[in-house]
Amino acid sequence: MRIDQKTVSRKAIVPWYDSEIVCLLTIVFMFLVFLFGFAGVAVARENLEYHEHIWVAVTLIVMSSGIIISTTIRLIRRYAYRFSK
Repeated sequence: MRIDQKTVSRKAIVPWYDSEIVCLLTIVFMFLVFLFGFAGVAVARENLEYHEHIWVAVTLIVMSSGIIISTTIRLIRRYAYRFSK
């Protein structure tokens, strides 16, 4: 939520789901999902019966890496904006 730049005494209120702690927890959780996806790929490559299900693990890897990248970009922009003032 952005507030007018002319006011001196008010700060922008960040919603709880967009706070730094929640963003960092999201990155950590998605990194664990990322590792779980790699474990799934390793298991699917070892067993011939699971070769056709490797797409599930690859989907986990792609989606979790997308969330990690977007959340990291959000935090970098927030820190850049904070230190530019």
